[in-house]
Amino acid sequence: MSIFNPVRVSAVAGGKEFVFETGRLANQADGAVWLQCGGTVVLVTACAAPLAVEKDFFPLTVEYSEKMYAAGRIPGNFFRREIGRPSERETLVSRLIDRPIRPLFADGFADEVQILAGVISSDQENESDAMSITAASAALCISSLPFEGGPVAGARLGRINGAFVLNPTITEQAASDINFVIAVTKDAVVMVEGEADMVEESVVSEALAWGQKEIQPLIAAQEELRARAGKVKRSVTPKAAFPQLETFIRNGFAADIKQVMSIPEKLLRRAAKLELKDRIIGALKAEGSAFAADEGALKAASEVIGGIEKDIVRRRIKDEGLRIDGRDTKTVRPIMIETGVLPRAHGSAIFARGETKSLVVSTLGSSTDEQRTDSLVGDSFKNFMLHYNFPPYSVGEVKPVRVSRREIGHGALAEKALRPVLPENGSFPFTLRVVAETMESNGSSSMAAVCGGCLSLMDAGVPILAPVAGVAMGLIREEGDYLILTDILGDEDALGDMDFKIAGTATGVTAVQMDIKISGIPPEVMGRALSQAREARLHILGEMGKALSAPREELSVYAPQHEEVEVNPEIIRLIIGPGGKNIKQITADTGASIDIDDSGKISIFAPTQEALEKAKEMVFYYDQRAELGKNYRAKVKKIMEIGAIVEILPNLEALVHISQLDTARVEKTENVAQLGQEMLVKVIEINGDRIRASRKAVLLEEQGIAWDPAGDARPPRREGGSRGERHDRENRGGRRR
Repeated sequence: MSIFNPVRVSAVAGGKEFVFETGRLANQADGAVWLQCGGTVVLVTACAAPLAVEKDFFPLTVEYSEKMYAAGRIPGNFFRREIGRPSERETLVSRLIDRPIRPLFADGFADEVQILAGVISSDQENESDAMSITAASAALCISSLPFEGGPVAGARLGRINGAFVLNPTITEQAASDINFVIAVTKDAVVMVEGEADMVEESVVSEALAWGQKEIQPLIAAQEELRARAGKVKRSVTPKAAFPQLETFIRNGFAADIKQVMSIPEKLLRRAAKLELKDRIIGALKAEGSAFAADEGALKAASEVIGGIEKDIVRRRIKDEGLRIDGRDTKTVRPIMIETGVLPRAHGSAIFARGETKSLVVSTLGSSTDEQRTDSLVGDSFKNFMLHYNFPPYSVGEVKPVRVSRREIGHGALAEKALRPVLPENGSFPFTLRVVAETMESNGSSSMAAVCGGCLSLMDAGVPILAPVAGVAMGLIREEGDYLILTDILGDEDALGDMDFKIAGTATGVTAVQMDIKISGIPPEVMGRALSQAREARLHILGEMGKALSAPREELSVYAPQHEEVEVNPEIIRLIIGPGGKNIKQITADTGASIDIDDSGKISIFAPTQEALEKAKEMVFYYDQRAELGKNYRAKVKKIMEIGAIVEILPNLEALVHISQLDTARVEKTENVAQLGQEMLVKVIEINGDRIRASRKAVLLEEQGIAWDPAGDARPPRREGGSRGERHDRENRGGRRR
């Protein structure tokens, strides 16, 4: 294999050809694969290095990046290059790659592993995220790294007109009512992430089963690539077993561990676990103990204790049907809800479920508050954002405060859950930002963000289509039995085999996220989990309805005031002014945000009703419109042979023909009108943007003589003929300046 003779394998899935290639690029990486579909290409590499200091977790790092040259674009930032900080999309795709491959490495493998996935060509139709999962798996399969659970393949699932579609294009996705990214092995679905337009649980289950079968050609292609270009796998030394240590701890402390793992309160349980662990370690180190001088056993004690805790909790659920906090497998924890808790926020709510509590705040902004994103498919704009925060105090810890990948991922999931119920585009002009502050956490905090986010939007008066709730489901497989847990605790997530988050309305699912730690679950078990989640969701929606049954009829008094007005498109340049001078002045004087469309539609967002009215007045100052038959106090702006140009309204001029300057014949315009002079005139003709006015009509009315517009429809011709006719033709009506 060389640069001139790379190894290529192709497969067709969903009617599209995928080409795997290795040996042409990045040959010094342990594994490198080029994967192409249409005009989209991702290059993924895998490398590993021994750790200088052993860690208590698998040190896997996944970095996904999009090169702007892939779409023939130059980055829009100041540096004109891809800067170091990943975008939100890059972070989310990195998580998509990480989650399905992490559990598939051999137990005991502890080297540092780095997966780099880069999009180097984009046809802006075939998505690169699911492809990157497949390419990462392929790179690991041909590498020397012990990726024993692979291969795994990724794909996007859609449903268009009732028919499932594998890897729909970006254009096709607009017509799809589901948008799931899934990862599968030969035997099972191991990861799901996506959103849906309130589809039934049966459709979700059917889609996952269908997708798992349709992706199999990509699994077979990786196996062929591994057979043709794979390296010999590294040997992994299994972790040392200490059966005598486990026996000692079980015999002496099993009852204590069971008692501790039955304490419902998280912090009390955590404190009791630490105290019991210290007692166990003390017993191991005690004089005369068989383990006092065994450093390996002492070092492994924490892991052995954790394993016994896991076994005791799982056995209790199977044998007694009781969980850590005493619930059965289907009961949702007690729910507490408050709305309108922050006096100046546009919308706010506290949602608590057991020991998980979220304060969620909604803020309404103008169209200028939209988020602009520079991506491979061009600039995109978001008018709905949900940001999830997980401060260390929420779990009683001391850590640096920064936005983690987990926070970005949980926020994106909650955003997907709520997006399908937002008002249709154009019917609600505001930009929406929801912030979920996790106050306390003991499992399912992302679903608390969904429930609290829905309530805060309703509290803000946002006319959502239907309330949304979410719940996290767990799974324990014991001796062939699959036990599904509703509304899991943090410890149940850590000790269980599945984390399945499902959000939706009373009619269907809006978002899902699933990760499993075992080889797979049967389709009927997946169906049971979805059905059990629906029961829990309906219960939660019922509790939410007791607190707030529908969106408030009016927006918060502190929310921006909005009105859309229309002006003559020809005067938009006047409203904007030279260098934006006029529009900036309106903004400075009123605090309003002005969004101008070329059609003449102007959206005004102002902090108060008073500011809105002032902003409207300032906008209409540049769009004055005359009324036929109305009198105006006008100022002479220009003297001409055929009459005078007068300003009847700001920026609006009219022609007073010489025949309309006085009731008597006027020989010269200057005899009656001088520059700057004010006179009362009546508008007698409007022809498009040309306006004619008459001082004569006003004078006649003052004398009690009715003015006959029919008799004065056209001014009499002046002597001198052709010149007068030419001026009359060119200047008959006033024009807007």
